[in-house]
Amino acid sequence: MGEDIRQSEFDAADFEAFRARLREETKTLKRWFDERRFDASDIFTTGLELEAWLVDGDCLPSPHAEEFIATANDERVVPELSKFNFELNADPLALRGDCLERVFNDVTALWDRCVRVGETLNLKPVATGILPTVRDEMLQPAWMSDSNRYRALNKELIKARQSEPLHICIDGDDRLDYRCDHIMLEAACTSLQAHLKVNQDEAARFYNASIIASAPLVAASANSPFLYGHLLWSETRIPAFEQSTKIHGFRDLEGRDVLRVTLGTGYVRHSLLELFLENLSYPALLPMHVEETATLPHLRMQNGTIWRWNRPIVGFGDDGAPHLRVEQRVMPSGPTVTDMIANLAFYYGLALALGRSATPPESEMPFETARANFYACARDGLAAQVRWAGKTIDIRSLLLEKLLPAAKTALAMEGLEPDSLDYFFDTVLHERIMSGQTGAEWQRRFYRTRGRNFQALTERYVELQACGEPVHKWPV
Repeated sequence: MGEDIRQSEFDAADFEAFRARLREETKTLKRWFDERRFDASDIFTTGLELEAWLVDGDCLPSPHAEEFIATANDERVVPELSKFNFELNADPLALRGDCLERVFNDVTALWDRCVRVGETLNLKPVATGILPTVRDEMLQPAWMSDSNRYRALNKELIKARQSEPLHICIDGDDRLDYRCDHIMLEAACTSLQAHLKVNQDEAARFYNASIIASAPLVAASANSPFLYGHLLWSETRIPAFEQSTKIHGFRDLEGRDVLRVTLGTGYVRHSLLELFLENLSYPALLPMHVEETATLPHLRMQNGTIWRWNRPIVGFGDDGAPHLRVEQRVMPSGPTVTDMIANLAFYYGLALALGRSATPPESEMPFETARANFYACARDGLAAQVRWAGKTIDIRSLLLEKLLPAAKTALAMEGLEPDSLDYFFDTVLHERIMSGQTGAEWQRRFYRTRGRNFQALTERYVELQACGEPVHKWPV
């Protein structure tokens, strides 16, 4: 959710001053694009953020993240929106050689550290998209982290809605329909966020590739079928996160309200600058004044409160030089570290395969088709039907016959180790898709076999997660 801020109360002057600085920094960014100021390395750099839950002995959310993070005493373990969430940040790595093995070892070591810290506090960390045992009374402002940023976001978003309650309405096997006057439902939507640093010349292609990749990626990784005891989408995070931050921004060419959590309004045509120009159309939520302007703090603050499923990022190296990244946000947390690293590998490989294909896929697939594919896959998971290359095809066949092989080949051409690629693509991803058992499907099967005992479901999930076997091998 971003770094904390100094204050949580703002007046009209703050908003006016912020907008002025935002416009000036956007002009500076345009100049940087014109001057080709961004890192031009032909070596991709990867990174990740992993959001997770803390639960007690009954597998209920436990609001002790502050004590947990303090005990962990690691700068890579940081707070999140609620008192029962935390986030892990892995070190950036070049997408070369033993990258996948190194990130697997890094995340495993960090996760094991969190497990040990949890044991000292009678807590368990859990990586899952939406915790099946979370209840509405737990997703209330009293459970929000003690952070100016989150409290200000909550206040300003509700104020922008003129105090009209948020309407959460999701249809799946069941129907969830309720209203709330806060943003805490966001805390139920934990994710695995992949970062890919790209050069300026290829950034637009890779951003569009990430949009197109969102549908197969969410189908293959879905892990969030339940919310408040309702069986909904395979990846219920998608509609829940979108609806929990819904305020009017502006309308797209189809006349739809453009949300702060969105797949976007279309493909990028020339450069990622287009997205930062579009950011000017969104109302500001956190109008912080920052004296330093070299790193475009107001532009980055505005961008950090617009949660596109594929987010453009302007970052800075240790030497102060700016670079561009694409942040892929559609993957849920969990079920295991092995599954998550396989999902990361699939995203990186598919982004490279699509982004470097001789014919840009965005020239053949209309944005509205990519959008329809995305929501179909979020809703139906591996049972989804999508439009690809002008034909309707089931997503499992597309994954097995075309997309997994293309992604693996793209990473092999980048020089990644064959053994790692064989393991994550053939042993994990291929077998998961063949079996049809994603994290979401395992939870559905448990529910259908064992009934509406969400505590038992979560206890079994936590037990199997600790064993480390990828989810397609989990027994019900």
